[in-house]
Amino acid sequence: MSEQPRQEQAIALIAHDQKKPDMVAWATRHRAVLARHRIVATGTTGSLLKGKLPELDIRLMKSGPLGGDQQIGALIVENAISLLVFLVDPLSPHPHDVDVKALTRLAVVYNVPMACNLATADILIAGTP
Repeated sequence: MSEQPRQEQAIALIAHDQKKPDMVAWATRHRAVLARHRIVATGTTGSLLKGKLPELDIRLMKSGPLGGDQQIGALIVENAISLLVFLVDPLSPHPHDVDVKALTRLAVVYNVPMACNLATADILIAGTP
């Protein structure tokens, strides 16, 4: 697969229901770094973040089960995502599990750094200019 130039990239933020408070807390801790970047987020996660951190440039996608995961997957394919933070709750069932797997697969195929937990998210955001 040939590398396409990365331009106008954004950080993608997604959190399963039980992880949404963790995402808001994480984004609040890292608001200075996030403020230097465009953000894309699935609907509910992004709405919560906009309410808590109105200074961030957040583009809302659809809710995950309504296609938001797929919209972010399309942005990955277009080389428009530089980092994916996808806080996953492995202990809860997800009716749109197929979409979740497709999104994580695209992040791997297109070599996009991806964090599925807070520890990894902290490490990746620390290396973000």
